[in-house]
Amino acid sequence: MIQVVVYTRMTRTLILDLDGTLVDSVPDLAAALNRLMAARGLAAFSRAEVTAMVGDGAAALVARAFVARGAAQDGGALEDFLSDYTAHTAVETRLFPGVEAGLARLAAAGWRLAVCTNKPEAAARALLAALGIDGVFAAVGGGDSYPVRKPDPAHLLATLAQAGGTVAGAVMAGDHHNDVAAARGAGVPCIFAAWGYGPLAMGDGAAVAADFDELVSLAGGLARAG
Repeated sequence: MIQVVVYTRMTRTLILDLDGTLVDSVPDLAAALNRLMAARGLAAFSRAEVTAMVGDGAAALVARAFVARGAAQDGGALEDFLSDYTAHTAVETRLFPGVEAGLARLAAAGWRLAVCTNKPEAAARALLAALGIDGVFAAVGGGDSYPVRKPDPAHLLATLAQAGGTVAGAVMAGDHHNDVAAARGAGVPCIFAAWGYGPLAMGDGAAVAADFDELVSLAGGLARAG
């Protein structure tokens, strides 16, 4: 298990998206979503269909699912989905290749690490703990942790502040246009995770990493100690 490091005043901070950047979570998201659909007599979704709907948080995912099936969303659907998914976050979800080793390298080099995700905080923390990497993160900013969420830059900035970092020493990494937009609005350099769920066009001029090893290398060149 990766351990939390002791930070110095000049530590740089890497803020990471979760789904599609650190973890391949679509299998468990799809399973929970399809159980929700089945309970309401609606057809299931394929992995590709669910992948195209993720990135804006659980409420948006559930809403899109009902729209796609031409059905009205009932009042308990989101709560049912969240309860089910939070209890089954790590059945098939796995870290992307190189993530655990890369986080260890960053921690050993003295980086602060934080997660900024539109996934609800409880589900995010449960998933990080189940995968054994929760101890490395100085902060976890979920989609319900603050009054706003990505692409609003205030979500990134609040997570950064909670982690004890500064804009001058920060880098954001994610696989969705929400990550790029939040970073740009916050004045923070961004790395686009090309292995994730978003098409490359979502990178919109951000530095592109082909894998997590390259992300680690790029981060070192983009942030200055601060």
